[in-house]
Amino acid sequence: MQDVIDSVGYDRAQELLVYYFKTNKSGHPLSFFFYNFDRIDFLKKEIDKDKENRRILREATKKMVEGEE
Repeated sequence: MQDVIDSVGYDRAQELLVYYFKTNKSGHPLSFFFYNFDRIDFLKKEIDKDKENRRILREATKKMVEGEE
């Protein structure tokens, strides 16, 4: 776990661990997390970016529909 903390910091490591246990991974083996935390971090960042982009697009669409362009 110290390698994870050294790589991404304590707060991000904690955030990734919580995210990992919320996934549908069967059994949630910690060895999988330790060997793949960098990929999990990358995917979480991409998912967060996608959520933000979708939020921006929804706002833009709402403004267009309401005629506030």
